[in-house]
Amino acid sequence: MQQWGVVLAGAADFARPASQLSISQNLALMATGSIWTRWCFIIKPRNLFLASVNFCLFLVGTAQVYRATSYQRSLKAEGIAPEGQQGKLEKIAQEPEKIVEVVQGKK
Repeated sequence: MQQWGVVLAGAADFARPASQLSISQNLALMATGSIWTRWCFIIKPRNLFLASVNFCLFLVGTAQVYRATSYQRSLKAEGIAPEGQQGKLEKIAQEPEKIVEVVQGKK
């Protein structure tokens, strides 16, 4: 029964905003789920319970990756860069006074 813990943790992320989802983490969940689901059908005797857990893990990862990528595409369509993905030069150009404060030791 403890195998469902990872699935439930991934499903709990449905409550999080799409802006806070990690695409790489959820791609790893997808890959793990698909690889182990396949493996559960190759080994003898077949472990259908473990296959169902891993298939659900794959589904949760797929849904989260879809949410995160569609959110990023919508930001790109609006011309807004996702948080944390603006270049350093763009940040300096937007707030040059902060750089001066740091250099002068005010912050």
